[in-house]
Amino acid sequence: MGKLIYAADDEPYILDVLNEFLTNAGFEVKTFSTGDLLLEQFRRIPCDLAVLDIMMPGTDGLTICKELRSLSDIPIVILTAKESESDQMRGYMFGGDDYLVKPFSPTLLVMKIKALLRRSAVSMEKTDDLQFGDIIFSPSYHDIICQGKPIGLSMTEFSLIECLLEHPGNAVSRSTLLDHVWGIENDSVETRVADETIRRIRRKLNNAGSRVKIIAVWGYGYKLEEGEV
Repeated sequence: MGKLIYAADDEPYILDVLNEFLTNAGFEVKTFSTGDLLLEQFRRIPCDLAVLDIMMPGTDGLTICKELRSLSDIPIVILTAKESESDQMRGYMFGGDDYLVKPFSPTLLVMKIKALLRRSAVSMEKTDDLQFGDIIFSPSYHDIICQGKPIGLSMTEFSLIECLLEHPGNAVSRSTLLDHVWGIENDSVETRVADETIRRIRRKLNNAGSRVKIIAVWGYGYKLEEGEV
């Protein structure tokens, strides 16, 4: 049995396309006409990945994304009919891992889903903890541990800080982060998304009382440093 994917969209045609292409790709697929129905099912039987439209009857897709993220670190793909950077940014801010703008290529969606699931599987296969300052990168928890407690990272945040921890104290370029986390080398929108993801991780580290800081290296990228709280 393939990985279980939930998809929510209020357009029956879109759901039919998603079901056909994802099923043909070897996935088990369940579709929902609203995000509320998807969330209700997820609480009973969690899936391996979710696809969410933003504009749906009832609770909007971004809010559903936020609710799912509070329950799980599964990959989440956001679908939007709006070609604005603000909608794309909001999708990441609410915990989404990738997005597609309608009308989208079903083949591209399948490729993105496979890449997200592959990245998730690689992370799960890693067993060795990495430590820097007062934080521990824990593959078993799929999180960063600070002062004995997980700080609550999404899969995207987890993958990004993993890349920084693999180069402790050294600067990592934005292009390297983009390739490691999103599978792309350079894109202006994605670069801003990387910056937003860094901002979220900084906030979580700060809330946990960590001395570890993510420092911007102007015109290049980021690096980890241990400083004062």
